[in-house]
Amino acid sequence: MGSVLFLMVPLVAGFSVALVARQPNSVVAAALLSVLCSLVLLIALGKEGVLCAILAFPIILAGLAIGAVIGVLFRRVLDKRAAKPTMPTGLLLLVAPLLVVAGERMERPLLECPRIETVQTTIEVNDSAEDVWRDILTIDSVQAAKPLLMYVGLPVPQRCTMRGRGLGGKRTCYFNVGYIEETVTAWNPPYYLGLSIDRTHMPGRHWLGFERAEYRLEAKQAITVLTRRTTVTSNLAPSWYWRPFERLGVASEHSYILQNVANRTRH
Repeated sequence: MGSVLFLMVPLVAGFSVALVARQPNSVVAAALLSVLCSLVLLIALGKEGVLCAILAFPIILAGLAIGAVIGVLFRRVLDKRAAKPTMPTGLLLLVAPLLVVAGERMERPLLECPRIETVQTTIEVNDSAEDVWRDILTIDSVQAAKPLLMYVGLPVPQRCTMRGRGLGGKRTCYFNVGYIEETVTAWNPPYYLGLSIDRTHMPGRHWLGFERAEYRLEAKQAITVLTRRTTVTSNLAPSWYWRPFERLGVASEHSYILQNVANRTRH
C-alpha cells in the first residue's frame, strides 16, 4: 500500500472524472462518492478499520482534487484546440489505467523492504519495581483514560495473561477487536522484560507488523521509572504522511497501558 495507491490512483481517478463530467458539481459529487464507497467497502469487508479509513480519507481526497483540477484545465485546452475533443479524451481514458499499472510495478521493489519504527514511552510510578513488575506481567483489566484515537477505531487493550515464567513464557494481550501473542525473550526481574510478538490477530492492519516489545524498570528512591518500547514495521507509503500517525497510534497504546499501571498505586 504505497504512494501509487494513495496518491496516483486518486489523481488519475480525479483526472478521468473531470474529463468525462462537464459540470463542476458533477465532478465533485462523483469524486466524493467514489472515495466514500471505496472506504466503506473496505470497512465492511474487514480489510481495514474505521480509523485507517478516516486517516486515508484526506490524502485520497487531496489526490482526487489535484487530478480533477488538472483534468478540468486539460479539457479546456482540448476544447479550444480540437474540433472533435472526444477522440483525445477517449485515448487519455485508456492510457490512465496503464499509468497506474506502470507506477505500481515501479514502486513494488520499494515496498518489499518495510520501514522499521521504534516508539518509546516513559512514565513514573509511585511504587516499588517489584510491584510494578508484577503489574506488567498480568493485567486483569485496564482502568485509564482512553486517548482520542481509541474513540475512532484504535484497538483498545483490555487484559493480558501470562503462561509460564522466564524465557519462553507466553503472554497474550487481548484487545476489543482481537489479540496479540508474545513470547518472553529476555527475563531479568524486576528490571527488564523482552518480548517477541509472534502473531497479531487484528482485523485489517495487514500493513503494520508488530515485531518486539520491552519493558524497562528503573528504581529511583520511592518511585519506579517504567519505560515501554515497541518496534513495528510498516508497508505504508508515502512515509511522510503515514509515519506520524503510526507513531502516534503506538504511543497512545503505550500511554493507556502505562497509565493503568500508575493508577493501580492510587487504590
